[in-house]
Amino acid sequence: MTAITTETGADSLILDAIRAHTASENPSSFLALNSGNSVFTVPGVDGVVVYRRTGRWAVQFGGPFAAEGDYDTLLDAFRTYVRDEGLSLVGVQLQRADAERYAARGCVVNQIGASWAVGLEDFTLRGTKFMQLRNKISRALRNGLQIQEVDAAEVADDIAVIDKAWLGSKGGAQQLEFLVGQIGGPAQAQRRLFSGTIDGEPVAYISYSPVYGSRAGWMHDLSRRIPEGSPGLMEAINAHAIEIFRAEGVEWLHFGFTPFTGLDAGHELDTHSPGFQWLMHALWAEGAALYPAQTQLSYKQKWAPDLLIPEYVAFDGPQASLPGFAHIFRACKAF
Repeated sequence: MTAITTETGADSLILDAIRAHTASENPSSFLALNSGNSVFTVPGVDGVVVYRRTGRWAVQFGGPFAAEGDYDTLLDAFRTYVRDEGLSLVGVQLQRADAERYAARGCVVNQIGASWAVGLEDFTLRGTKFMQLRNKISRALRNGLQIQEVDAAEVADDIAVIDKAWLGSKGGAQQLEFLVGQIGGPAQAQRRLFSGTIDGEPVAYISYSPVYGSRAGWMHDLSRRIPEGSPGLMEAINAHAIEIFRAEGVEWLHFGFTPFTGLDAGHELDTHSPGFQWLMHALWAEGAALYPAQTQLSYKQKWAPDLLIPEYVAFDGPQASLPGFAHIFRACKAF
């Protein structure tokens, strides 16, 4: 059994695994390639487990990315490894197929949120339901917005300007990691970046990550804008990207995971914790200080998503753990 980090050359190993092993249909699987992740493997077993260690916790991203015949072997070996290291295990952004296998092992598994996707084959912004969205896009374009697909290395200074302004508007918040994408690093060549300028000045960007599996396409990932910029910047850039994706025959645009959204009792497994279920609903209603879930969902719903994909958290123990839940956000550097 081996634990390595992305800095020691595991990127190709992870990329091969998430491309080849898509049974869980995790639309965020490309985030496994984020810098700073650790990777667990077992000799002779086809697959990887991606996680981060925070304090006395191993925070696992998704389920094992593994061949069907090796999934259980890899999962059981990782659970043993975590215990032998004196750690506790919490897994986040598990898909339904993952969640059922964790629950079968006695883990407490709860829905923690959802991701969203739009089918692009017949997508159009025509019609009354998109009237406000079209108006915002038109306003940004009238204000001089120019949109281009760009090379991240060539616009690094522009990205830094936008990031500094955006983070400054959040009271100097830290750059989030782990469950959100990044720009740069060895995996950048696989991503696509669309940038917006007005009068030659950078005002906004959206980074898209590849999605594999039966709903292959792109995921609307990291996005930032100048806080005082024109209304409709993000909407105009995304609409521009959608038209390019559709012309290329891309079938799905994913909007990624948002915690505390899409909660439904029908999504819960028998092993769920009613108390943790109550907490997720409370954080949806009152948890904006922890994560702006309602604002994030409002943006995603503007595009009338066709698909809601429930996502899960698993605690490897007899009950849900608030420290384990907190360490998910610690791994993201949310606090």
